[in-house]
Amino acid sequence: MRLPAWLSQHLAALRALLVLTVLLGLVYPLLMVGVGRIPGLSGRADGSLVAKDGRPVGSRLIGQSYTDADGHPLRQYFQSRPSAAGNGYDPTSTSASNLGPENVVDTLGEGGKPSLLTQVCARSKAAGELEGVDGGRPYCTPGGVGAVLAVFHRDGATGPVTRVVSLNETGPGAPFVATYDGVAVELAVPGEDYSKGVVTPVRGGAPDRPAVPADAVTASGSGLDPHISVAYARLQVNRVAAARGMSPADTRRLVDRYTTGRVLGFVGEPGVDVLQLNLALDAAHPVRG
Repeated sequence: MRLPAWLSQHLAALRALLVLTVLLGLVYPLLMVGVGRIPGLSGRADGSLVAKDGRPVGSRLIGQSYTDADGHPLRQYFQSRPSAAGNGYDPTSTSASNLGPENVVDTLGEGGKPSLLTQVCARSKAAGELEGVDGGRPYCTPGGVGAVLAVFHRDGATGPVTRVVSLNETGPGAPFVATYDGVAVELAVPGEDYSKGVVTPVRGGAPDRPAVPADAVTASGSGLDPHISVAYARLQVNRVAAARGMSPADTRRLVDRYTTGRVLGFVGEPGVDVLQLNLALDAAHPVRG
């Protein structure tokens, strides 16, 4: 008996569904699991975990924070670069901030958000205080926010300056610069509209090459970068050495040991594996008390 065309089509579709379900939903996943168990690949398939005393403490592929319960950096550990992934290094929320170089004005008031410039300035100031160096950098105020003015002209964008507002600073206190073009600078008031002013970043007197490296103040694209630059690691040597009762020379040797070279010898820059370095410090020079 010949089946109706519509029934034949449905049966064919059902057979295709069953075959593809078995192949792609059962055979292929089991094959990939088997491949992941091959010696030499199993560690990578499991996430490149690093163990201490038989327990996983992190991954070679994912950075992590070294802070106390209040979020303050632990002085005995090398610090990782900032992360924009969730609350920091969350592999389920990997992302960048998507803020660009023109993001220089903070959103003030309740629920406001700092601009990328202010984030960089705040991180640089905090890193400088932690490491005992000058945390200043161009276009940042001494208070750690973006040094940006709204300059109002008599004729819109031209003519004499009639008013100047420091967009990222609010009261109490004084603005980072007292006057601009002979006009007293005001502090910003949350909720007030300054859109008619010309946004004017002020470079200030910070050096062209800040003491705090760029990777100490900017997050990686993934937010999971496990490495820091050699410059940032060396900046932290004296602090870590003092906290552990080590000599700076011994600490620098450990940094050199866990510094990786350029990919293929010429791609990128050398980096320091923060997790491996901190584990080596715990093994060789544990913190007492």
